[in-house]
Amino acid sequence: MMKKLAKLFAAALAISMLFALAACGQQGGTQSPAPSDSGTPSANGKTYKIGIVQLVEHNALDKATEGFQAALKEKLGDAVSFDYQNAQGEATNCTTIATKFVNDGVDLILANATGAAQASAQATNTIPIVGVSITDYEVAGLVESNEAPGRNVTGCSDLSPINEHVKLIQQLCPDVKKVGIVYCSAEDNSVVQAEQAKTALEAAGYTVAIYTAADSNEVQTVVTKACGEQDALYIPTDNLFASNMQIVKNIAMQAKIPTFCGEENMVTSGGFATYSVNYYTLGYQAGLMAYDILANGKAPASMPIQFMESADLTLVINKDVAKEIGVKIPSNLESQLAEQN
Repeated sequence: MMKKLAKLFAAALAISMLFALAACGQQGGTQSPAPSDSGTPSANGKTYKIGIVQLVEHNALDKATEGFQAALKEKLGDAVSFDYQNAQGEATNCTTIATKFVNDGVDLILANATGAAQASAQATNTIPIVGVSITDYEVAGLVESNEAPGRNVTGCSDLSPINEHVKLIQQLCPDVKKVGIVYCSAEDNSVVQAEQAKTALEAAGYTVAIYTAADSNEVQTVVTKACGEQDALYIPTDNLFASNMQIVKNIAMQAKIPTFCGEENMVTSGGFATYSVNYYTLGYQAGLMAYDILANGKAPASMPIQFMESADLTLVINKDVAKEIGVKIPSNLESQLAEQN
């Protein structure tokens, strides 16, 4: 009899323990899934992988990439991940990277600079491509028109305010008569800007000469020649020269030649002055466009290329360079600098 009672008691105890364990599991709720490389799903349950191909490493392009990532992180949180690849200024690397992204099946490609965008567009006509740090998408053959891209490519333009740059030369260096336009002949965006700058400068009464470099090996020779023949230099938003501003600075400062640039990071790296678009803001805007494509289903083909407003321009003057080359900054421009700060 005692053995029978003991068996019944053991069975009851086992059943009660099973119920207790079940209750504990219910109190804890659904167990969270193990972390994965694809990130936490967004509100619509999706995760997104973005391939970033950046032509070369320098401050302007770096800031654009940073702004792009910040915008998507704010919008999508952990639901977005990035595969960042730097092409080190080589077109063949851009092609290899873009092909990799296509094979990986990324959801969208950020193409930072013209060469990166051209390689990406050649690699795929289906994966959405958002460009940044590109002057003219239509001239670069990336879209049917800037107003109506018509393809899988859209993005933001870093078109320099050429007319504002001409005014800046007039204000800061009224004695300048001859201006040398220096740029990389292999960059489509630079060719476009150089042509616009030549037209604007000649309309303002300057004598203009063109100097081009094909690669970094020619930068020193080209800049030395230009500084020996001209009163001032104008360098558009050019990736080759942006990456070699230290060379430009050393030559131009010794020759006491003011160097006006297409964007602020070239000035802070050794140029003299500019009115510049903000590349972080440019990248951030490109990130918002990417969000509309990913989360809201917008088609790049129907998204016009976006340009920065004149109100978003920043006056940048390198005061160390101004002192070294003997240029006094007018009071109205000093006031503008102070207001910006």
